[in-house]
Amino acid sequence: MGIINYNTFIATATFFIMTPGIDTVFVLKKSIGEGRLSGIYSALGINSGIIFHTFFAAIGLTSLIIKYPMAFALVKYLGAAYIIYMGFVSIISKKPMINLENPNTSKNNSFTTGLITNILNPKNALFFLALFPQFIRKESLKDPLPFLQLGLTYALIGCVWYSLLTLFAGSFSSKIKENPNTDLWLKKLSGIVFIILGLQLATSY
Repeated sequence: MGIINYNTFIATATFFIMTPGIDTVFVLKKSIGEGRLSGIYSALGINSGIIFHTFFAAIGLTSLIIKYPMAFALVKYLGAAYIIYMGFVSIISKKPMINLENPNTSKNNSFTTGLITNILNPKNALFFLALFPQFIRKESLKDPLPFLQLGLTYALIGCVWYSLLTLFAGSFSSKIKENPNTDLWLKKLSGIVFIILGLQLATSY
């Protein structure tokens, strides 16, 4: 498949996935607030976004976006605005964060929001464009198959890690649900974290 040092790639990908970031905060928020099923669907949405970025990196569109600053800036600011918006909604919303009564609505919303959050983060596109070629033979760089295999591997590792994170965080849902004050502060805290992350994305290069 034109891939070299595959085991090293797996170790590198695992390290980056386990490093806390926007995706980790989002999965934890969904897992604690809406239960394990919602957390798992958010993880699936995030990693579907990984496949999206991988596909565009494979066909070369990511490099085109990077070459045109206006296009890159548009994607970056849209992503930052969406993350900041989610933060403000979390802070001002009067709905309780813990919402386990309607799992069907929760899982659909979790998947879609996770997908959009990941797609609108141009740092992911930059990351894959920088990382993947390090593990692909020079003569295979124009072949999309190595990119797709590495992307699928990355997404699979992500699904496993975020699912484990969900199982751990979801156990707090029933306890937090019994304490309205904890629910209120957790919702506001998660909103503040999202706003900070969104501002970091908007002001980063």
